[in-house]
Order: sequence, then structure tokens, then C-alpha cells
Amino acid sequence: MKELYLGIDVGTTGVKVLAIDEEGAVAAESTREYPLYVPQPGWAEQNPEDWYNATCQAVADVLKSGVKAGQIKGVGLTGQMHGSVFLDRNGRVIREAILWCDQRTAAECKQINETVGEKKLIELVSNPALAGFTAPKILWLKNNEPDNYEQVAKVLLPKDYISWRLTGTFATDVSDASGMLLLDVVNRRWSSEMLAALDIPRSWLAEVFESPDVVGKINSTGAAETGLLEGTIVVAGAGDNAAGAVGNGIIKPGMATVSLGTSGVIFTPSETPAVDQEGRLHTFCHAVPGQWHLMGVTMAAGGSLRWYRDTFAGEERSVAELTGQDAYELISEEAAQVAPGSEGLLFLPYLSGERTPHADPYARGVFIGLNLKHSKAHLARAVMEGVAFSLKDTLEIMTALGIKLDDLRVTGGGGRSSVWRQIMADVFAAELNVMENSNGPAYGAAVLGAVGAGRWNSVEEAAAAACSRQRMEKVKPNEQNIKHYHKMYNIYVDTYPAIKSIFRRLSEI
Repeated sequence: MKELYLGIDVGTTGVKVLAIDEEGAVAAESTREYPLYVPQPGWAEQNPEDWYNATCQAVADVLKSGVKAGQIKGVGLTGQMHGSVFLDRNGRVIREAILWCDQRTAAECKQINETVGEKKLIELVSNPALAGFTAPKILWLKNNEPDNYEQVAKVLLPKDYISWRLTGTFATDVSDASGMLLLDVVNRRWSSEMLAALDIPRSWLAEVFESPDVVGKINSTGAAETGLLEGTIVVAGAGDNAAGAVGNGIIKPGMATVSLGTSGVIFTPSETPAVDQEGRLHTFCHAVPGQWHLMGVTMAAGGSLRWYRDTFAGEERSVAELTGQDAYELISEEAAQVAPGSEGLLFLPYLSGERTPHADPYARGVFIGLNLKHSKAHLARAVMEGVAFSLKDTLEIMTALGIKLDDLRVTGGGGRSSVWRQIMADVFAAELNVMENSNGPAYGAAVLGAVGAGRWNSVEEAAAAACSRQRMEKVKPNEQNIKHYHKMYNIYVDTYPAIKSIFRRLSEI
């Protein structure tokens, strides 16, 4: 029997579990969804028990597909970053996890800036205080739920909570820990100065490892609840974007992923911990030991199109149910009938606030330029174009910092839309490589598990070997569309500053 390696991705909409073989081919996979809770506008929470139950079910699905538990020699984990799981001294979850897209912590970000200093933050942890990061969530709990705060004994990231449930080990990896605002990213260790400044006990945090390091083994409880064999090794894994980069072979400078998941990310490796002194880009550790990466984030990329689907595309969803088609495919077909530029309709995709380049938790989604000519199809295309404009903001910053990208690889669910891919190529004025493998972070997590199990000697070797199997489709930009989108992008850039103050006023109502 072939040896297999399991990847577990604790995403925002569901968990994905897949097994790859010794050559990197996918042997089996399963996805299980769970709910997202929005108690107030701008808030986003999930129940960690939902993550764990879905993980157990998805692993069981894979094992029922013909995969034998004895074939699985290593497990890697990945997942949504920044989320805060608060545990008490008995290991019980104190409250729902506050997620990466939650924007409630503006006051705490201000508190961190005043306590530490904005320039000192960049020096200590290489990043500014952003509402989605973990440290502001810890302070929010202290400021708003003191009874819960008094019970805290551990603070875990989503994937690390699942790792603990499976192994009994409190561990994290450098890439995921980079997004907590508590890690000395340059030296790849917790920042004692930052912890002291925020009065956060070191004992609350998991031990930090490199991504392919073995951190534990499936224990008896984990084995009983998933069907995996007790003693199967588990590696530290990586944050979703770093794992996705491994899965797509993004392991050296000049390469980048353009990821269209719930959020949108442009990710490029760096051999040094290069930092954007203005804090517009994130500087995190890569899942490749000894590497870092720069990253820009659009908070609601695929999330914007999902909002459009759920809010406006009732007919398309009904047709999809009757015909077995994907509602997103129907929406893309409609958007394809609209000319580039959506006949003067512009969309700002700030449905969950924004990170790059504005770092504004108060920002909101906006349609600008609506007239009687516009239809639902125009709205759909404007959403796709608005997300592409937002991602172009990141590319513009990278270019200004002297970063040259010569291999842009598109991944994520949104990348399956040929219409959206062409829009991005035209907006970026660049050729795109579309990855055949759309399994993203889960695939990268499985690759890390294989490295930990000894199948490959390094992450670089593993990523190169696994991705050599993939076929890449090239998408070339249309010269006429490039000129048109250049004009639209200039208007897009001018729009946010013109209405920024309105967002803050609306948040106060």
C-alpha cells in the first residue's frame, strides 16, 4: 500500500481534509461546513467545537473512501489565521472564537499604538496593530468581558486548537504566530518586550516551531474520534496563506500567489525579513524554514461575491439546485455579458473593513455610479472588478518597494472563474498562471506532513516535486482592456479618500 499524508485546513466556511500519496497526487478529500456567527455588524465568531466535529467527520469521510488509517504516515494542519480560541485551565473553551475578519477591536488597536508606539511596533513585531490580529482581541476580552478574561489559561489559533485536540500538545508554527502581533518575526520567537507591554503571560501561548517540525502524535482520544491511528505524527503546519504557497510551489522570491478565497491575498517570499515601514503590507515568517514573506490582504474578496450570491442571486441559486450547476458559474456567465468597466459602475469591496492599503476597520462596501441602465449582471461584474482593483493596490505597493514579480499564480475558489481570471489579468496588466490544483492550503499542509514524516528532505524539495505534476493555464491580458481598466483604477484609488470620513460617521449610528 502507498504511504499517504493528510492535510487538514480549518477554513472560515468549513474544514477541508485531503490525503496525498508519495508523489503528491490527491488520493481522497472531503469538506464539511460549519456556521459563521455575526452577533453585531462588524463582528465574526465561530464555535471551536464546530471546527473539531467537522474535522472528525471529514477525516472519517476520507477513511471511508478506501484510504486505510495505516497508510497515513503524517498529518499537517493549516487554517484561517488570527482567530482567538480562549481556553480555561481545564481546557474548556471560554467563549466563541473571534475571527480574522472581526473588526470590533479598533479601540484596542489604538490602545496598543499608544502603549507601544507605532514605530516601535514595526521594530518589535514587523507589523502594525490591525483589528483582525490576535493581540487586540486579547485586550478586547480584558476590556469588555473581564469575567471571561480572568479564566484565560491558553490562547490558541484555530488550527492549533485542532492540533491540541488531536495530540494534547500546545504548539504553533512561526507563519501562523506571525499574525498574532506577539511574535518577533525577524528572530522567529515570541517577543518578550511585546508581551510585557501588553501584560500578556508567556504561559498563555503555545510553543513555537518551524512548519515541518513534528510537534506531537495522535493520542488515544484523537484516534477514537477521527479513526486515525494512535501514534501518527503531526507537524506544526502553517497559516493558510503560507500553506497555500507551499502547495502552489511559491518558495522563492519573484514568485507570488494571487489567492481568491474568502479573503484575497497576494503573497511573495523573501529571503530576508523585509518590512514595509508604513505597515501597508504584512511581513510574516514563511512555512519554509529560514524564509519570510510579504503579503497584502483584501478582507472580502471571494467573500464579496458570496455576499452578492446570497443577497441578489436567488434565481441563480434556484437554477443551480435544479440543474446541478454551480451558482457561481451562472453568475460568472452573466458578468461575462457586461463590458469591462461595468458601464461606469464601481464597487469598493470593504464589506469586512479593509487591510491593504487602508487598514480601516470602519470601511464599508460601496457601489458608486448606479444608474437605470445597470442590471444584476453589472453588479456582479463590478464586484469582481472591485476585488481586482483592491488586489492591484497590493501589487502597486510591492512595485514601489522594488519587488519584481515574474510568476503570478492564481489559486483559491474564485480563481476557478475564467471571467474573474481575465479581469485580474487585464487589471494587473500581467500574465497569470492558473494552478490546476485548487486544493490550496490543505494540499500544502499535507506536503508539510510528508516532510515531517521523512518523505522529502525539505519543504523546498517537497513543493518542487509536488508542483511539478501540475499543469498551469496561462491567462494573457487584453491590451484594450488594460487601457480601460487603468482609467477605472485611477477613479477607484480616488474614491476611498473622498468618502473615508463617512464610514466612521456611519459606524457611530
